[in-house]
Amino acid sequence: MEALTAKDIMSHDVLEVMAGWSVQRLVEFLVENSISGAPVTTEGGKLVGVVSLTDIIRHDTLLEKGSQSYGTHEYYLHTLESQFAPQEIDSLHFDNEPLMTVRDIMTPAIFKVSEKETVQQVADTMIRSRIHRVFVTREEKVIGIISAADMLRVIRDI
Repeated sequence: MEALTAKDIMSHDVLEVMAGWSVQRLVEFLVENSISGAPVTTEGGKLVGVVSLTDIIRHDTLLEKGSQSYGTHEYYLHTLESQFAPQEIDSLHFDNEPLMTVRDIMTPAIFKVSEKETVQQVADTMIRSRIHRVFVTREEKVIGIISAADMLRVIRDI
């Protein structure tokens, strides 16, 4: 296990979202791909942040506190109810909300590791930062992603 590196355990198929997407488009993308978060890039491919379901819920909770509460659109409710807790679904609102973009709700902090870092170094980064995913980069480009589930697979396979 000591010889394993980020490159050995990363997922190569990284699904990215664009900073200019609407929050509604983001939710559809996450649901369609059964993922809970993704790196955020600009049109030029520059990594500018990360966005997750937590960011969506945090954003929506703040909107709810400041405005009238609206029911969740039936399309999302039907799609989400098999994947998330009812409380999480109830906190998502899209009707009559101002057009917010991914850039407005994303976390601008980017946690990245080199493809040559050991699994132990990756784990240290994730634990210290209290995060569920890190991006594997080469020359500032995202080439992979390591999630908490990937780390659990490594532990399982020891």
